[in-house]
Amino acid sequence: MKYWAFLSGKLAAAVLVLYYAWHGLKRLLPSPRPFLNIGQPFGHDLSWTLAAGLHFVLGCGLIYLCILDQRYRCRVCLRRLRMPVETGSWGQMLLLGRPRIEYICPFGHGTLEVSEIQISGFEPPGWKAHEDMWTELTSLEKSQK
Repeated sequence: MKYWAFLSGKLAAAVLVLYYAWHGLKRLLPSPRPFLNIGQPFGHDLSWTLAAGLHFVLGCGLIYLCILDQRYRCRVCLRRLRMPVETGSWGQMLLLGRPRIEYICPFGHGTLEVSEIQISGFEPPGWKAHEDMWTELTSLEKSQK
């Protein structure tokens, strides 16, 4: 639940930035001359059309960055996933499997497996939740002492 609330918060912030950017553009650009009693200046005034196009591209980019950032976050603590580990090999695909990249939560909440290349359509990344993956390492340390 916290994961989706964080995404909706980022998207709301992006929409707020775009809203104020649009109102800033309206103040900066000169008011358009009316053309055939059409209220919208798009398509008739080059500066307004260019500004609207750039605003649209900026909006698409912001939303894409919000979703891309969210993809590489831990589903529990919302920290960025780290330590990418490449598994598999194209040369030894029958033995090792297809190449994948695994990202690990620094606090041991889980791992994210992302395919290196999409061959057969869209493959969603696989999140594997763990109770605490670091206890195994610390228990080995304590048993050796």
